[in-house]
Amino acid sequence: MIITIGIQAGRGMSTSTELARLLQLASPTLPVGAFSYSQGLEAAVEAGIVHDRASAEQWIGEVLALSLARMEVPILVRLIAAWGAGERATVERWNDDFLASRETRELRAETVQMGYSLRALLVQLEDATPLEAIDEPSFPVAFAYAVVRWQIDAHDALIAYLWAWLENQVMAAVKAVPLGQTDGQRILLALGSRLEAVADEAESLDDDALGGYTPGLALLSSCHETQYSRLFRS
Repeated sequence: MIITIGIQAGRGMSTSTELARLLQLASPTLPVGAFSYSQGLEAAVEAGIVHDRASAEQWIGEVLALSLARMEVPILVRLIAAWGAGERATVERWNDDFLASRETRELRAETVQMGYSLRALLVQLEDATPLEAIDEPSFPVAFAYAVVRWQIDAHDALIAYLWAWLENQVMAAVKAVPLGQTDGQRILLALGSRLEAVADEAESLDDDALGGYTPGLALLSSCHETQYSRLFRS
């Protein structure tokens, strides 16, 4: 079975139904377990690198610019296009590439668990046979499938994906540093203004230009796998 729904080419205002679906995908109540992961942020707090609002904003902003903008979101762009064209082999290729790009065991386990959870949800909500055919879907693969299945504008979907990631990072910082809620909102305001540019960059990159570079994150994530006391799974 192949998805035959095409992706909207323009960047027009989403309809009310599309907007509702978009908000549903980006909601922190989406039952995929995102709240249980910090993606290395907790280890950065343990190491004293992140210790207040300014350092949390810098850490999250650098991961946004050096990892998501250069690898994860450009792959999401390609996954949305592949699902829209019904090209399952291309979906599997980019899924494999994304899984291979996860630098540590816990980061790989995170995207696999969230991908599995979103797939299970979509199967319960409606037919998701093409997604079920992917042996080990990463979270971007399942997210991209939902975007196409629900006919959400591709560019809007990138912004929502980035916002969901950013909100989860800020929530993790509020708990782990800890920060006050107002400081969390300040970070969201500051970094949220960058999401349009990040999405634009992700859409413009050629395949040969893909590649995140966050060695510090990789090292801290490795340390986090054996960290004695922790709140988060990554």
